[in-house]
Amino acid sequence: MVSGSPSFCWIRWENVWALICIGSDLSLELLVSLSDFILFSQLALVLLLALSRLIPSYGAGNVCDLGRRPDTRPHSVSILEFGAVGDGKTLNTLAFQNAMYYLKTFTHKGGAQLYVPPGRWLTGCFSLTSHLTLFLDRDAVILASQDPSHWEVVDPLPSYGRGIDLPGKRYMSLINGDMLQDVVVTGDNGTIDGQGLAWWDMFNSHSLEYSRPHLVEFVSSENVIVSNLTFLNAPAYTIHSVYCSHVYIHKVTANTSPESPYTIGIVPDSSDNVCIHDSSINMGYDAISLKSGCDEYGISYARPTANVQIRNVYLQAASGSSISFGSEMSGGISDVEVSDAHIHNSFSGIAFRTTKGRGGYMKEIDISGIHMVNVGTAFLANGSFGTHPDSGFDAKAFPLVSHIRLHDIVGENISIAGAFFGTKESPFTSVLLSNISLSMMNSGSAADSWQCSYVDGSSESVVPEPCPELKSFDSSSGRALAF
Repeated sequence: MVSGSPSFCWIRWENVWALICIGSDLSLELLVSLSDFILFSQLALVLLLALSRLIPSYGAGNVCDLGRRPDTRPHSVSILEFGAVGDGKTLNTLAFQNAMYYLKTFTHKGGAQLYVPPGRWLTGCFSLTSHLTLFLDRDAVILASQDPSHWEVVDPLPSYGRGIDLPGKRYMSLINGDMLQDVVVTGDNGTIDGQGLAWWDMFNSHSLEYSRPHLVEFVSSENVIVSNLTFLNAPAYTIHSVYCSHVYIHKVTANTSPESPYTIGIVPDSSDNVCIHDSSINMGYDAISLKSGCDEYGISYARPTANVQIRNVYLQAASGSSISFGSEMSGGISDVEVSDAHIHNSFSGIAFRTTKGRGGYMKEIDISGIHMVNVGTAFLANGSFGTHPDSGFDAKAFPLVSHIRLHDIVGENISIAGAFFGTKESPFTSVLLSNISLSMMNSGSAADSWQCSYVDGSSESVVPEPCPELKSFDSSSGRALAF
């Protein structure tokens, strides 16, 4: 039998009872059988099921390790075949729509590719189809029309109940897909330019008729790849996956002006099994933001964002956070792993945002291998962030923020190390900090570097030393408590 303190449990399979002893390394030994013997294979299955329930699951699994390489499509056509003109002035919306209508006929024939050759291809919004590859040549630029009449107006997402900017409907995203399978948007580093300045001006002047569109959006879709492209000047979000599964975002560059209002790079939203890696994102507000619906709409829709991996990314966020969670998180966010992120010139580095009435949860989040330079607040967790879009929210829907791990992180020229503000009704719990070294912009006291209320956790090897709420120790060992 294994060393350590074993635990015991009884299990039953039909008319067989067995006592299982589980050691500290989770090995098993069948000690006694008290009834008629049945087939060993049946009992072995029960033992395996019992063991699987006792093995803890942390992080996001191996979403990125699985990798995704698009299959070669057996059919390929050029946008030129549908009358498109790449002069940057001719509107090509109908050409893209007709191309998609034609390529839909290949859905059950192995799929097809639409090739966009060198040129500047002005267009309004258009929808993709399943089993499709949209491929942009290196010198191809898809330009979004700045005329709102070239954009279809659609209903708000059910987990939000309204648009991101205004109540009611929203403009459809430039390139979009709904209920699709096996879709690839890629190229030889071609460009998709949202020409967002007109939309930013309308937002700032309060002259929008509907909420701004995104550049690329997939809704209720599976097996989506976005890779090897440059995205510029998104009106709002750059890449938005909502209610999706198995989304792979690889080698993309996304940039907007630092003055662009509330523009966000990549937004996994009520989506699972998402990988974001080897990408560079520089946005006006947030670089990467994980969401899952808002208030009563998100609670009712109940679709979490889960099993997300973010690796080897270069992030910059002028007025928001390089990596943010929420504040729209009413469907829940869990099992997220962030590693090897380079954060620079950002208002805040890593942020957790929520408020009373949101409900939902943010938990089992592991962030490590982060290098920050020129960041205002390295870590921000705010339980009173933002407002409610309408009066229908449940004021007693308190969000849960727990089991957050921040470790192996270095920072240079940081203004504030951490600001953790839970609420009395819903404190933040089990926040673990370890092996963190931040070089502060100002050489004030450690107390000036950390701000805490209604939060508890533990820390080890953290400089500057965190606030007392994050310094729980085991008196018997003198070590910080883990979980």
